[in-house]
Amino acid sequence: MKSSNVVWHQPGVTRTQREQQNGHKSAILWFTGLSGAGKSTLAHGVEEKLHQMGCHTFVVDGDNVRHGLCGDLGFSDQDRVENIRRVGELAKLFTEAGVIVLTAFISPFRADRDRVRHLVSEGDFLEIYCQADLAICEDRDVKGLYQKARAGQIPHFTGISSPYEKPDNPELVVPTGTQPLEECVQMVIEALQSHGILAPSTP
Repeated sequence: MKSSNVVWHQPGVTRTQREQQNGHKSAILWFTGLSGAGKSTLAHGVEEKLHQMGCHTFVVDGDNVRHGLCGDLGFSDQDRVENIRRVGELAKLFTEAGVIVLTAFISPFRADRDRVRHLVSEGDFLEIYCQADLAICEDRDVKGLYQKARAGQIPHFTGISSPYEKPDNPELVVPTGTQPLEECVQMVIEALQSHGILAPSTP
């Protein structure tokens, strides 16, 4: 059921004021890709770099939200949709706080990612596709999830028994399956500069 008798409360401190204080714009960096593609590794690597640059950031990790915010959800298509909806609303609040929020989720369905994109203004959402072949992801499978999925022990597993819909037109494609982490991090930093979220680098 939808909430009723609620009114949006306008903050006394605006997003623009927070961004000015922080010295950068806020945004949602939405890392998507197969399990094992390197989403979390890249998101945390980018956050470490941004932290060194003095930016205000937070990584929302797929596994971590399953311990609390989305702990009541499973992995059916319906629950996956609700999982991403909740994370999208959370990420939107982070942008209002002036923060660069980095999300690391498989988020296999285009419609769900597009729904989050349309929660915020144009330019606030950067879809970053972590591109890695399925064979590479399986080879990196430290949790043994792919092996269990192929054995039928994990239902609805993306890439095996559930589809992954690649982004049609992401803001950035990062070849996480073949390139070193440092190069992938730099690609994201440069994308943030080109989209005006960070100030351009000084030659």
